Amino acid sequence: MSELPLPREIRCVLVPVGNLRLLLPNATVAEVITMPAPEPVEASPPWLLGRIAWRGWRVPLVSFNTLAGAGEGDSEQAVRVAVLKALGGHADLPFIAVVTQGFPRLTTLNAELIIPTHDGAPLPPGVRAQVLVRDDIAVIPDLEGIEAELIGLLDLAS
Repeated sequence: MSELPLPREIRCVLVPVGNLRLLLPNATVAEVITMPAPEPVEASPPWLLGRIAWRGWRVPLVSFNTLAGAGEGDSEQAVRVAVLKALGGHADLPFIAVVTQGFPRLTTLNAELIIPTHDGAPLPPGVRAQVLVRDDIAVIPDLEGIEAELIGLLDLAS
């Protein structure tokens, strides 16, 4: 059996979260919705805002800018929620929601357009990498790490 060639380009989204832009594959974003009132989660850290009801699921709502210690961003922008497909395959955590400001921006990228900007200092919590994408500084979130934290916090271990 021959291996499939890697795609030369990938469709991505830049998701505004506070002063940051998350860089994610487009296929990761399930939907962008208006901000619902979250159901609180007892004894949760400040970055876990609670759970929201979405399509029959109780999805954890994460403030990525709080998790990563970034600024709040433009308070004039409408607050929305990006529902992301979880990567870990955990049956009780198929989605994670992230608070956004404004709408995600679609872009098509290749390896030459993503330039690492990391200076060797420790990365903030929840961040896998910092990159320059065209003229935008962006972060690639550590979704698997965030997912592992959520599984522990929400007592989903099986």
